[in-house]
Amino acid sequence: MNKAVYLIIVSLLVSTLGFSQKKKELIAQVAQLKAKALEMQQEVDQMKAEKVVDLTDEFQNFSYAFGVSMGGTLKNLGFDSLSYNSFTSAVEDIMLGQEKMTPEAAQGLIQEAIEKATKAKAAEGELFLSENKKNANIVTTASGLQYEIIKNGDGQIPVATDGVQVHYTGMLIDGKVFDSSVERGEPLSIGVNGVIKGWTEALLLMPVGSKWKLFIPQELGYGARGAGGGEIPPYSTLIFEVELLSID
Repeated sequence: MNKAVYLIIVSLLVSTLGFSQKKKELIAQVAQLKAKALEMQQEVDQMKAEKVVDLTDEFQNFSYAFGVSMGGTLKNLGFDSLSYNSFTSAVEDIMLGQEKMTPEAAQGLIQEAIEKATKAKAAEGELFLSENKKNANIVTTASGLQYEIIKNGDGQIPVATDGVQVHYTGMLIDGKVFDSSVERGEPLSIGVNGVIKGWTEALLLMPVGSKWKLFIPQELGYGARGAGGGEIPPYSTLIFEVELLSID
C-alpha cells in the first residue's frame, strides 16, 4: 500500500475514534445536566412546600403572628423590604445560640440603618418642596406649608374652634394614594384643631367652597412617628387635595 494512502487511512481512523469518544463524553455530560436539573427542581419544589403556611396549626399560627408583629414594626419605621434569608437565618441562629453578632452590635446596626433611612426620607421631602415652591402657582407660608388654589370658594373661613366637613385625597410625593374620602364617597367631619398642623393652618385660611392642594412638610405632618400602619413612613412630606364643603 502506498505510504501516503496508509497515512490517510490511519488519520481517518484516529479522527473517527476521537469523534466517537467525544460523542460518548457529550452524552455523559447531557445525562449529568439532566440529573442536576431534576435535583434542582426537587429542591425548588421542597422550598415551595416549606413556604406553605397552615394557620390551623397552632405552632405555625403563632410563628406567623409573631412575623406579622415584627413586620408591622419594620413597616412603621419606613422599611419595605429585608433580606429574608438573612433574617430567618438570624432568628434560627439566636434560637440555637449560634448568633454571629452580639445583641449590642445588632442594636447599633439597626439604629444606624433607621437614622440613615429617616434622614434620606426627610432630605427627599425637603428637595421636593424646594423645587415645588419655584412654581408660580404655589403659595408658601412662614411655617413652610405650601398650597395651590385649585378652586377658591366665597364662603365663610373657619376658626380654630369650628368643626368642618371636607373631602380629601392624601398621597406621598411619589403619587401613591394612602387615603381618600373621595374614593370612599363619604366626606370627613373633623375639628379644625383636631388634625395635623399643616391641615389646621390651611383650614384657617380656606373659605368654604374652596379646593386647595396642600404640600405639607414632615414637621407639619406626622413627623418621626409616621402613620397609617406604615402607609405614611416617618419623616414623609405629604400632598393633600382638600375641598372645604361646610362648617358644622
